[in-house]
Amino acid sequence: MPELPEVEVVRRGLERWVTGRTVADVEVLHPRAVRRHPAGGADFAARLTGQRFEPARRRGKYLWLPLADTDTSVLGHLGMSGQLLVQPEEAPDEKHLRIRVRFAPSDADSATGAAGTELRFVDQRTFGGLSLHERAPDSADGLPDVIGHIARDPLDPAFDDAAFHAALRLRRTTIKRALLDQSLISGVGNIYADEALWRARLHYDRPTATLTRPRSAELLGHVRDVMNAALAAGGTSFDSLYVNVNGESGYFDRSLDAYGREDEPCRRCGTPMRRRAWMNRSSYFCPRCQRPPRVSP
Repeated sequence: MPELPEVEVVRRGLERWVTGRTVADVEVLHPRAVRRHPAGGADFAARLTGQRFEPARRRGKYLWLPLADTDTSVLGHLGMSGQLLVQPEEAPDEKHLRIRVRFAPSDADSATGAAGTELRFVDQRTFGGLSLHERAPDSADGLPDVIGHIARDPLDPAFDDAAFHAALRLRRTTIKRALLDQSLISGVGNIYADEALWRARLHYDRPTATLTRPRSAELLGHVRDVMNAALAAGGTSFDSLYVNVNGESGYFDRSLDAYGREDEPCRRCGTPMRRRAWMNRSSYFCPRCQRPPRVSP
């Protein structure tokens, strides 16, 4: 599942290539790609045609394209394998092309180099999709209503560090569960949680109530550092399923310190890294640097 850095890379690409463009027509090629749009593919295409895109926005792992002069947005959910690609109109269709958005020509497109391109949603596993949603009530950020419950992410200037620490102290949970709780902090997934916890020398099962304010501040700092480093590298790609809007893979996986490194030496102390099954996922950690919490008798 793409996490914040991967989605932000896509958002930046959409902002560059799609902002200000007017939709000429829409083809929905697979019904599952619009299953989150209850009125169906024909309604999705009809309502989107003729609309003009404003700059793409993101919160956590979700991104959306606001439609100009409306309270409606196209919400993109990438799922496990979804890709939003800007391709030349003459480029061959991808094998798993699900939605095609063609644009009306304009002089501005020629100036930016976007002329002759179209937006494609490609999804091998069909877990993702596009849908139209109204703006959440009282949302200053134009957040679509269906994701109104999603918390701000740690790269958001408005993220409240003090409120995050207070929430951690009040919750009866463990630190990795808290990092993956999108109502508490958004955008952090399994990969970057393991990376931040390794940097902070915290075991994934450490109870949140035991974290002091300095420790939670340190952890947040590591979360931000990991995500900024991943952004600079274009995100993390383990196969061909995650790419940016130009079809290029990120390469932060070459810099991972914890995730996917079972039995490899810890880059800090040399102890072999371990993997443990965790909530239908895996957690990677150093047994020496990230000691498990003591169990009360």
